[in-house]
Amino acid sequence: MDHNDFDRLGGIIKAARKAKRLTRDQLSERIHITPRYLMSIENENQKPSYTILFQLIRELEISADTIFFPENKCTNPEREQLVRLLSFCDERDLRIVTATVKALLGSKQHKY
Repeated sequence: MDHNDFDRLGGIIKAARKAKRLTRDQLSERIHITPRYLMSIENENQKPSYTILFQLIRELEISADTIFFPENKCTNPEREQLVRLLSFCDERDLRIVTATVKALLGSKQHKY
């Protein structure tokens, strides 16, 4: 990551917090940090510890790829949510999802 990628971390966290309609007070209480520390992460380029970053990613449901691979921008939150949900599927579930998506795409006459 270059310097600009680190500068984006606060913006990513702030945008995710706002998208979940959480105040700084609410989020900081959930992850056991002060609102002032959260503000410094969001606005003052403060780098959180691994533990805090992990908690932020989990609480805000941010894709880790959004933070660690910002060059691979995925601006589709529905797609990101689907990928997260797939991680909870077992093999049978994945076969059903795959068949369903193939049927959906087939009905639209897409080639996959």
